[in-house]
Amino acid sequence: MTEKQAFLLQRVQPAMVGLIDGSLSTLAPIFSVAVVTHKPHYAFVAGVATAFGAGISMAFSEGLSDTGEFTGRGNPMVRGGITGAGTFVGGILHTLPFLIPHYQAAIYSAIAVVALELLILAWLRWKFFEVGFVRALASVTLGGVIIAAVSAALGSAG
Repeated sequence: MTEKQAFLLQRVQPAMVGLIDGSLSTLAPIFSVAVVTHKPHYAFVAGVATAFGAGISMAFSEGLSDTGEFTGRGNPMVRGGITGAGTFVGGILHTLPFLIPHYQAAIYSAIAVVALELLILAWLRWKFFEVGFVRALASVTLGGVIIAAVSAALGSAG
């Protein structure tokens, strides 16, 4: 395995897993709470709890999934830490706009942050994994759209 392959497998891939998971899996609880309550502070609290919970969960999942001895994926504690941190960052970024006390401003700002996150994720996939930018953007956006639609529907039903 080359140094570049080891770096991609042991550092970039765990970071991408975390960032993608954090950016997508935390959308549903945050946006459903925002939509059902119209209280940005409640969405913020839900987002912080979700970002921490998801980050810890993903850190343990990645760290316990493979010792790295046979696969070359590297130290499981390092991978777990990278994945957990990436998940937290991916989840907290679109939580921060809910510090804005006005509901409409908070929700639109959070949507803008999600769009920026998706662009960054697509760029990272393009840069490190040689996936076409449009294809990368389409794949992460599809996941985001599905999750956003489900969370909005659940929030509206509440």
